[in-house]
Amino acid sequence: MARGFGDTAQDRRVRVQGVPVDSFPELAPEVGRGEARRITVVGEDILRRRLREVTEFGTPELAKLIDDMFATNQIADGAGLAANQVDVDLQLFVWDVTDEWGVRHVGHIANPVLDEVPTGERRLIKENEGCLSVPGPYRTVPRLDHAVVRGFDKDGNPLVIEGRGYFARCLQHETDHLHGRLYLDRLSNRERKSALREMETAQDEVFARRAANAARLGK
Repeated sequence: MARGFGDTAQDRRVRVQGVPVDSFPELAPEVGRGEARRITVVGEDILRRRLREVTEFGTPELAKLIDDMFATNQIADGAGLAANQVDVDLQLFVWDVTDEWGVRHVGHIANPVLDEVPTGERRLIKENEGCLSVPGPYRTVPRLDHAVVRGFDKDGNPLVIEGRGYFARCLQHETDHLHGRLYLDRLSNRERKSALREMETAQDEVFARRAANAARLGK
């Protein structure tokens, strides 16, 4: 998911893996360890597949993938990134995003499942949404203002992450990716075509900005 407008790197309250922490660096430690990977773009088959569950936890390979995803997300100015966005067929995503209340959320989750929200408790919010695999355009997308996702951390420990507002949007957006869905699928045909046309004209500038960020971070 592309980072929302107005999300800055100021000192904030921080929750890592859903748990409040007293302090946290501006760049997540995973960013320093990770390497940049190419981000897949709409039209590539892996973005349209339901991904495989993670079955091997606590491995160096999984830890390395998470580090690389954090680094890639940072370079792309992202709020969140799913594994198929770096061409990996696994149900896994990472996030580093600040919500409307100034709380920064940082973490990763494997095999996530969103809790069902009873119809009477559903509250949809329409806000701008973008995607790192659709470089450039933002469009208004309705999402629930509250989300709870359950899964596992890289070591196989159970994990429950709750989000509201923009963070809830991020959790829903990234979970969609793992089922082969893009935010474009939630638009009308007209809006979808408009977004794809805008992407064609904007993507070179987006790619150049990512390259500059990678150079600045030594990635």
